[in-house]
Amino acid sequence: MIKTDFWSKPPLILVVDDERTLRLVLRRVMQQEGYEVVESMDGEEALKVCQQKDPDMILLDAMMPGMDGFTCCAELQRRLGEDCPPVLMITALDDGPSVDLAFKVGATDYITKPIHWPVLRQRVRRLLQTQWAMSQLRQQVERERLLTEQQRKLTEDLEKANEELHRLASVDGLTGIANRRYFDGYLEREWKRAARHRFPLSMIMCDVDFFKLYNDTYGHQAGDDCLKLVADVIGRNLKRPTDLLARYGGEEFALVLPETLPEGAVYVAEHICQELRERAIPHQGSRISDRVTLSCGVATIVPKNESNLRELIKTADMALYQAKQQGRDRVVFKSCS
Repeated sequence: MIKTDFWSKPPLILVVDDERTLRLVLRRVMQQEGYEVVESMDGEEALKVCQQKDPDMILLDAMMPGMDGFTCCAELQRRLGEDCPPVLMITALDDGPSVDLAFKVGATDYITKPIHWPVLRQRVRRLLQTQWAMSQLRQQVERERLLTEQQRKLTEDLEKANEELHRLASVDGLTGIANRRYFDGYLEREWKRAARHRFPLSMIMCDVDFFKLYNDTYGHQAGDDCLKLVADVIGRNLKRPTDLLARYGGEEFALVLPETLPEGAVYVAEHICQELRERAIPHQGSRISDRVTLSCGVATIVPKNESNLRELIKTADMALYQAKQQGRDRVVFKSCS
C-alpha cells in the first residue's frame, strides 16, 4: 500500500468508465493503495461529480458512449482551468494521433488497455505526488505573494507615517501653516538659491495689532480663532508655489517671497492689510480701529557672499517696528544696508 502521509486525508480518485466490471476492479485496486474512490459511468456524470466531490485525480476511459473521454477531458479543462485535477487517460487506442489527442485535450498521462496493474499503480502514485508537490508550491507562492503584499503595505504605511510626522514637524498646530522650524530651513534654502543666481529675495513680517487686548476682550479661544482667520487671509494672497507663509511666533507671521522686487513685496503686504480690513473681524479693544488690523515690515535683498540672511530678517523686523511706531495698520519698507 502506498504511503499517503503527505496528504492531510486519503486522496480521492474519480473512476470514469462505462464498463461496470472494470470500474469495480479499478475501485478495488485503488482502495488497496489507500485511496478513496468515487465512480462515474460516462462523461456527463463525471463533470457533475467533479463539481460536487472535487477529486484529487481522475482515471478516465477514452472510449465511452455519449460524451467520450476526450470530450470530457477538454470540458474539464475549460471549466476548471488550473484547478483541474490530473487526468490519467485509459484507452485501448495506442496509435500516435490518439495519444496526441489525449494530451491535446489536457490529459496528464495515459495508459493502454489491457491495464498493466503495477504500471497503473506507479503512474497514479507519481501523478498524485506531483499534484501534491504542485499544490504545495502554489501555496508557497501564494504565501510569498501575501507576505510581499504585506511588506509592501507595511512599507507604504511607514512611508505615510513618516510623511505625516514630517508634515507635523513642519506645520503650526493652530493655524495649519508652516511653523518657525520649517521657515528657518526654507529661508536658508531660498537664500542660497538667490545668492547663486543673483535673484532678489523679499520678506514680510506681519504682526496683529493689539492682539493682547484682543485676547483680554474676547478670550484666548477667540484669539486662536482670530489667528486662524488672519492666516487664511494672508495665505489667500500668496499666488506662487514658491511663496511661503509661516507662523513666526505668537501673533506674528512671516512671508518669504523668492525672486520678488521691493515694489512687488510691498504690493503683496498692502493687499493683505486691505483684505484683512475688508474681512472686518471685530476688535473692540483696538486703539486704532474697530476691526483687526496688521502692521507689516518689508525688506528685500540680493544676497552676496559677504551678506547674511540674518540681515534680511533684522531689516524686516526693523521695518515692522517702524510700522508700529508710525501708528500701526500700515506697511513700511526698509532697505537692507
